Amino acid sequence: MSSRSCLLLLALLSAPALAAPPVPEALPAPTRFEAKVDDPMLAPAPPASEQVGSWEEALGLLRGRSTDLRTAEAGVERAEGRWRQALSALLPNVRATAGVALDLLNPESPVVAGGGGLGTVFGGTSGGGQTPTTPLGTASVTLTQSLLDVSAWRGVSSARSAEEGARASLHDVQRRLTQGLARVLVATVAAERAAEINRVGLRQALDRAALTQRSFELGAATQLDVVRVRQDVEVAREALVAGDEQLRRAREALGLALGTEHGVGVTPSFQLEGLVASTRATCSPLETLGERPDLVASRAQLESARRSRQQATAGYLPTLGLQSTAFGLTTDPGLGRLATWNIAAVLSVPLFEGGLRGGLVRERQGVETQAAEALERARRDVSVEAVRSRRGVEVAESLVKTATAALELADRTDQLTRRAFAVGRGSSLELVQSGAALRRAELTLALREFELVQARLDAFLTEARCDW
Repeated sequence: MSSRSCLLLLALLSAPALAAPPVPEALPAPTRFEAKVDDPMLAPAPPASEQVGSWEEALGLLRGRSTDLRTAEAGVERAEGRWRQALSALLPNVRATAGVALDLLNPESPVVAGGGGLGTVFGGTSGGGQTPTTPLGTASVTLTQSLLDVSAWRGVSSARSAEEGARASLHDVQRRLTQGLARVLVATVAAERAAEINRVGLRQALDRAALTQRSFELGAATQLDVVRVRQDVEVAREALVAGDEQLRRAREALGLALGTEHGVGVTPSFQLEGLVASTRATCSPLETLGERPDLVASRAQLESARRSRQQATAGYLPTLGLQSTAFGLTTDPGLGRLATWNIAAVLSVPLFEGGLRGGLVRERQGVETQAAEALERARRDVSVEAVRSRRGVEVAESLVKTATAALELADRTDQLTRRAFAVGRGSSLELVQSGAALRRAELTLALREFELVQARLDAFLTEARCDW
């Protein structure tokens, strides 16, 4: 080693330690841009003039105002009246008549009301020194009793089956009203939720528009970006307006279901989750599908039509009845006397009615055929409806799962797109597309959840019996 190199090495070893270069302080994190939006359309939808807070309250209003329920109850009352009319042909019938008659040409001759002379009644004699008065007052009481009338008995059976069918129809109306009320309640709650989601979507669109405008002012965005996000804001406004109209229509449908002429809403405390449990308190599940009220009503109508046709056929048979008549008249002296009292057995044999009975049999045969076909059609419809309602629950559950996953991905995509756009690595087109996808995913999930509730209600009420 040379002397010069040794001197240089000694100088370096003897020199004081060099100070380390200063470490620069960490830069403060950039503040996140917070947009301040204030738009009149972000205000909540105005509440309905009338609101229901529970299933029991809504069902009580339905019971008191439903025209369909009143019509079905009137049908039961009408069927009961028809049965009583049919039964009257087999029960004793008593009729009393009274009259006063005067012969204008022969005022001194007593005459019976109806035009016959007194002699036509009991031979012109009164007996006991009593003479008929002029004008003559008469009174009669007639009793008739059917002893053998097959047609009347079958008429009673037909009317009884029709009454059973009317009662089953009433239960079916109650089931359908319950199902319809549940559907409009779910639809109203869904419309309320959709209106809220549309407002959230509009706020998010306004946030993106403010962010894009800020980026444009800083030179990181173009005029095209600003116009594009403003277009997305108008799309969100359109969805909000359409959603509010759907909400008003849902409220009107609920009002019509509850028997009012104005829209009816639901309170914020309305519990949709317990709606299925609430309906179980009103309706009970069926042991077999054949016990559903509409099928019971169809079978009863078929039985009524069959017995009605048998009633018409039995019209060819003779009838046997008992008849008794008591006749009295005014006399002088005294108030009056019982002139006659007879009893007779009456056998009636139909011979020829001009084809009336044959036409009646053919008509009721056609009614029976129609009732049989209506029963078969109802049986097929109920079978398909039951299978479809059971499958609907599984489909709705699967759709909720897929909608939940889609919303999570849409939300994640929107967050990443907003961050990328904020640092200048994303385009406004991606920002608009991610925002629109997020709004659709939120709305789709909400609707799928309500569809699941509705599917469970339909599955239960399709195979249930409701008796209020």
